Amino acid sequence: MVESVDTSASAGSSGARHSLPGSSAISAVPESAATVAAATAASAQDTLRVDFYVLEEAAPGARLRVACRLAEKAYLSGQSTLLWHSDPEELRTLDDLLWTFMDGSFVPHEMLSPGTSADVPVLLSAGAVPERQVDVIINLAPDVPTCLAKTQRVAEIIDGDEARRRAGRARFRAYRELGVKPASHNVRGD
Repeated sequence: MVESVDTSASAGSSGARHSLPGSSAISAVPESAATVAAATAASAQDTLRVDFYVLEEAAPGARLRVACRLAEKAYLSGQSTLLWHSDPEELRTLDDLLWTFMDGSFVPHEMLSPGTSADVPVLLSAGAVPERQVDVIINLAPDVPTCLAKTQRVAEIIDGDEARRRAGRARFRAYRELGVKPASHNVRGD
């Protein structure tokens, strides 16, 4: 079980507290990792905040539960959220888990599709880019999201699985190449 998940830690320090940012100042919609770099590099240092939540557990369910907690925390603080994943099947599991991960919890969410309402606070996507800006992207995919231009905040969740850790290290380096200084936070389980 996760002791605590802090969505308010500063990108420069895991001990400082700041609220999640509002709407994004980045306006281009990149279509590939190379385009992400080109569209984001000039302003990423000042506008994009990336936090890595590193779990001890290797079970895939652990990172999905942390994603649910982050989405709930963002929703309760009035932030719009995009849960980004490249695995449609695991995204469907996450969709179900958002209804059941904690007694009494309610996180209104919907799979992103052309008819998705702009009022839904939490969107789930396996590659579709939202038309609107979102306050936070929770990335569960092995690559940097192609829709960085849609946010000012990315939460990366890394569990103990060695392949996901390697992919996480590669994303950490990719963000640094964009001029972003990601912060890391260890999340312990019970």
